[in-house]
Amino acid sequence: MPQDPRQRATTLTTKVQTLAVELKQRIIGQDALIDDLLVGLLAGGHVLLEGLPGLGKTLLVRTLARGLGLEHSRVQCTPDLMPTDITGTQVLDEQDGRREFRFQRGPVFAGLVLADEINRATPKTQSALLEAMQEHSVTVAGTTHALPAPFHVIATQNPIELEGTFPLPEAQLDRFLFRLDVATPPVDAMVRILESTTGGGQAELEEHLSAAELVELQGIVRQVLCGSHLLQYVAHLILATHPEAESSDERTRRFVRYGASARAGQAIVLGAKARALLAGRPAIEREDIDACAMPALRHRVLLGFEADAEGVRVADLYPSWRTSAERAL
Repeated sequence: MPQDPRQRATTLTTKVQTLAVELKQRIIGQDALIDDLLVGLLAGGHVLLEGLPGLGKTLLVRTLARGLGLEHSRVQCTPDLMPTDITGTQVLDEQDGRREFRFQRGPVFAGLVLADEINRATPKTQSALLEAMQEHSVTVAGTTHALPAPFHVIATQNPIELEGTFPLPEAQLDRFLFRLDVATPPVDAMVRILESTTGGGQAELEEHLSAAELVELQGIVRQVLCGSHLLQYVAHLILATHPEAESSDERTRRFVRYGASARAGQAIVLGAKARALLAGRPAIEREDIDACAMPALRHRVLLGFEADAEGVRVADLYPSWRTSAERAL
């Protein structure tokens, strides 16, 4: 007898919560990052991780893929990486004396693709992921090939100040639902990391959720309720990021070149729904919106040169946008 929809949702979210606990035991000092990453995947999006080398970004993605039961691949992005190294290419195949071209799939044909150090690849190679991330398909030699479902790209990048990196174009950045910052762990967590990584190896993480269950859970996320007042709040929040808007303040007009699009609002609402579902709530609350706002906005609001000169970040401007949205309600 099939489970009641509510019971089914509870069963699946419990599996995700168990997975989160085990991830936090293995990836020490990154609890908030793990929670946000799982929210991004349950919302059906791609996630960009930014942080210095050696903070466990690649280990986190590999471990997560095992826990979700997804076929995964890893692309090490370098300046000499070609687009066909990602999407695949046509190869000449000879069988029974006949020669014909056959499509050889690239590493993008996986449920979870890790694009490691994506900003070390050239813009031409970065663009190879554009169609895949948006359309969930790849076109090679005029033929379109569908990607598996679910399909997620988790990319890591080093801060742009580091040598040998290429800025991701705005169109590429906008494909990522969230951009999450990977912080250096505090001292106590660093001690635990040193202890666990210099001793015996850990056992492989067990599969907690199948690919089919992840797709099912992503469908349940979209059924979580969102009040009209919260949708209005998100809309006013997005509008406040635009320097030409009447509601924008002096600092926004001074430091922001381009504000966020409606896609940022979609990311906030979907992330809030996933967060509410994991908390066992049938509808999102204001705290869910606030928790998902910065991950959805920090890579979509384009700051000007004056902001770079004065060290102003999107996080510094966000409080005024939130205040503006609250006043508009």
